[in-house]
Amino acid sequence: MAIGHHHHHTVNKVGQSDGKREMTMDQFIEWLQGFDKDNDGRISQDELKEAVRATGGWFSTWKSKRGVKSADLNKDGFIDQNEITRLVEFARKQLGMRIVGC
Repeated sequence: MAIGHHHHHTVNKVGQSDGKREMTMDQFIEWLQGFDKDNDGRISQDELKEAVRATGGWFSTWKSKRGVKSADLNKDGFIDQNEITRLVEFARKQLGMRIVGC
């Protein structure tokens, strides 16, 4: 068994082996959907707060409020499928993630 060939990252592990948080848009959406606890297809502020915590981010309540506010186009308090891509900028700035190929 060769050492160092870990191509299969679980969805909840954000950090890649090189220490950078880098993923494709599809992986980012899949990762976020892992926090959709009630499976309603939307990300609530509390669910986004858990995502912030999972990345080791500080100020998770404040950041999740800002994230929802910045991405929530219809102002219903949730990030739905049409708005989820708007969280990419939030993830870059607030979570230090790199979303590639978008």
